[in-house]
Amino acid sequence: MSVSAAAKSIAVPVQQGGEFYRAVGEPFYLPVGDEVSLFEAAHRERIPVLLKGPTGCGKTRFVEYMAWHLAQKAGADSGYALTTVSCHEDLTATDLVGRYLLSPDGTHWIDGPLTRAVKSGGICYLDEVVEARKDTIVVIHSLTDHRRLLPIEKKGELLKAHPDFFLVVSYNPGYQSTIKDLKHSTRQRFVSIEFDYPAQVLEQRIIAREAGVDGGTAEALALAGVQIRHLDQQNLLEGPSTRLLIYAGRLIAQGVAPRRACDVAIIQAMTDDMLLAKGLRQVIQAIFP
Repeated sequence: MSVSAAAKSIAVPVQQGGEFYRAVGEPFYLPVGDEVSLFEAAHRERIPVLLKGPTGCGKTRFVEYMAWHLAQKAGADSGYALTTVSCHEDLTATDLVGRYLLSPDGTHWIDGPLTRAVKSGGICYLDEVVEARKDTIVVIHSLTDHRRLLPIEKKGELLKAHPDFFLVVSYNPGYQSTIKDLKHSTRQRFVSIEFDYPAQVLEQRIIAREAGVDGGTAEALALAGVQIRHLDQQNLLEGPSTRLLIYAGRLIAQGVAPRRACDVAIIQAMTDDMLLAKGLRQVIQAIFP
């Protein structure tokens, strides 16, 4: 739905060592549907948002763009505060909320990123939330309904969310399983916006812009993405992301031969299966003769 490569020079930290950022320039994003207006409507009502889609399709860039966009609509000089937490299987509720630490002067409390966002406001983005432990995610439940409260059990406190606090989470349905899936009690606390890879013409524009390649190269890379995604994916988790196509374009822009760039940035990044890689190379060879 948008470029998936990392934004260049679009954010500065609000505080040293923190996860809070404000966009100082417009992140490049090309809407393909009504995702911007849907996000705006949910934000006005403070309805939590779930973004779902394959890896590298632009979910994180969309959140960065919306942080900047909302600030512009509010007339702010700098971007809307954005806190990003990359979820993983070892992420605990303590990591999100905070903990007591020992120091020469005794013990003192350190707020976690979720607590800081709840206090300060802005967007709190939990990336790939399905990767976190289910008992960890339960901590956000009271933030996702009319209460908008965060319990801090270790301190015996119940923290009311800042009026500007807005919760956004994302996950990749391609990795769904009986083990890694969102509980219904969690999913039904969000409105869901579905993302996918952009149409070929739009993806071509994204590649040209982000990789700095000519229109012909961008067109060929976008075509490669479409054709590989249409292959039998029995042995693939998913097709090449827009991010990988941009990586290949950047290598080409640095003088790497197109076939070689596609091999290291796309094929080898997707699979270690020799037969499958051979089939993908045939696709690339047909596009870059």
